[in-house]
Amino acid sequence: MSTLRLEKNLSLQLVQGGAYIVFALILLYFTQFAPNFLSITNIANIFAQTSILGILAFGLTTVIIAGGGNVIQGGIDLSVAATLGFTSAIYASLLNHGNGDTAAVVIAVLAGGAVGVINGIAVVLFRLPPLLATLAVMNLVAGFELVLTQNTVLPASSNLITLLSGTDQFGIPLLGYLLIAVALFLILLVQFTPFGLRLYAIGEHKEAARSIGLATKRYIFISYIISGLCGGISGVCASVFFSGSSTGSGEYLLPVVAIALLGVVFSRRFVPTIGGTLLSGLFIGSLINGFQLLNISNFWVNGVQGALILLIVAASTFLRGKEA
Repeated sequence: MSTLRLEKNLSLQLVQGGAYIVFALILLYFTQFAPNFLSITNIANIFAQTSILGILAFGLTTVIIAGGGNVIQGGIDLSVAATLGFTSAIYASLLNHGNGDTAAVVIAVLAGGAVGVINGIAVVLFRLPPLLATLAVMNLVAGFELVLTQNTVLPASSNLITLLSGTDQFGIPLLGYLLIAVALFLILLVQFTPFGLRLYAIGEHKEAARSIGLATKRYIFISYIISGLCGGISGVCASVFFSGSSTGSGEYLLPVVAIALLGVVFSRRFVPTIGGTLLSGLFIGSLINGFQLLNISNFWVNGVQGALILLIVAASTFLRGKEA
């Protein structure tokens, strides 16, 4: 038993060490060849761009923690990107109809939470596989967005958009601060409270958690609501970043899944954490930004993200096999 544990720990260290080395090499490459990659302005821009994907990935990570890391039967929420587009359209539409920032933000975020409730009902009450349930909700929500926007961009302007699209005295975008604030809140909630510990217990040992009396269905349901609320916050961020609704939000799904799955590599014990997802988001954000500075096609970005997903799923499956 000790030999197997030693082999697993060694494999884990190799995977995580390799990830950090690759991260460092990519940053060195962009530093050398991408113009102004390490400039304060560009680093601040990376944080602002990562705020949209990162907050979405925080919600997805929470679902993965509660549902378990099995890609087919475990926790997954494929509706996160569609939720972003939907709530972004709601926020922009409310502003265009004369509503204030407070009402528009609250309604948009609550709309994201409502999508989470629908996912929770489908997964917990109807017992549908999360992969299929959230895929169906994704298409439903994307349809609502098209009806609301008529497949056009809804421009938006408000005091909040002007504020959040600006920078502080050091040139750091305020959206970057929002990313860190949401990350810190979820880190405290998921990593340092009884609620978060129960989420991990349910995700890693569902039957054992149920046998000691934990309300597993309730916690899984709440995880989908958190994911939906993160989608609503991210939708507002997208409206701020683009000064309007975000069309074609489905293209965010691949990088968000990549960030959430890659986050386990930057986490201790190879389990999903919000902190690991934050580091992973900054890594993917740096990758996208560096490719843009080098004028490399987005097709290559998508290819790299797809390869990362394959590698992480393969590594996770291998390590789970070692543990078994």
